[in-house]
Amino acid sequence: MKFTKMQGLGNDYIYVNCFTEKVDNPSEVAKFVSDRHFGVGSDGLVLIMPSQMCDFRMRMFNSDGSEAEMCGNAIRCVGKFVYDNGMTQKSVIKVETLAGIKVLDMTVKDNKVELVKVDMGEPILEPAKIPVDSNKELFVSQPVVIDGREFKVTCVSMGNPHAVTYVDDVEKFPLEVVGPKMENNSLYPKRINAEFVQVIDRDTLKMRVWERGAGETLACGTGACAVLVSSVLNDISNRKVVVKLLGGDLIIEWNEKDNHVYMTGPATKVFDGDIDV
Repeated sequence: MKFTKMQGLGNDYIYVNCFTEKVDNPSEVAKFVSDRHFGVGSDGLVLIMPSQMCDFRMRMFNSDGSEAEMCGNAIRCVGKFVYDNGMTQKSVIKVETLAGIKVLDMTVKDNKVELVKVDMGEPILEPAKIPVDSNKELFVSQPVVIDGREFKVTCVSMGNPHAVTYVDDVEKFPLEVVGPKMENNSLYPKRINAEFVQVIDRDTLKMRVWERGAGETLACGTGACAVLVSSVLNDISNRKVVVKLLGGDLIIEWNEKDNHVYMTGPATKVFDGDIDV
């Protein structure tokens, strides 16, 4: 199987061009290639496929083999992959995902994509649709108890579910302890991605993320979008901010006019390879 390893702010995936390659069991392949000792090493597997309704279709699988609806860092890399490899000559493309159709606007320099701005669509705030087991109209700053400690949590879906919690010092926060317990809390019927956020100022947020099915990663694009939406709902940030992640910075904007969230960030190729699966 020919593949390309790419990363968006250190959130790394194995990308396979399914116009020319066939992946019979993507869940098992994802677990194999993601292994950082016996495989290639990644946060998961991304398949770039033909689409009946868009320019391309993206499927993504976490390192544990579970299929996810969307990944903001991964979809930026999909844009770079298809443009840089001559699969499209358009700098604006539509990509089909399980979280709906996403529009990518790519900044090109010397025939290579440098930055990708993604229209991530409207945030989903109704608990039943996130999903969160709650009868409240919005799940904003609600108490969630883990190991006897109460956290104020705001839940948002950006096509995949997120739980956002604010902490005083994100670097010292015991993410490896709290993260998996938040992910698997009984409140969340499909598990959840957990973001822990330190507010620097109204224009700057700093976060770490425990991703559903992958553990801590260096960045999460949909998570950064959810963090901004949560911060606006809690009136602790402006509608356009820099979100600082372990792997680098994303610019996130929640546009008042169309209610869409826009994410801008880099996408980087690491290397090409060929592996028996």
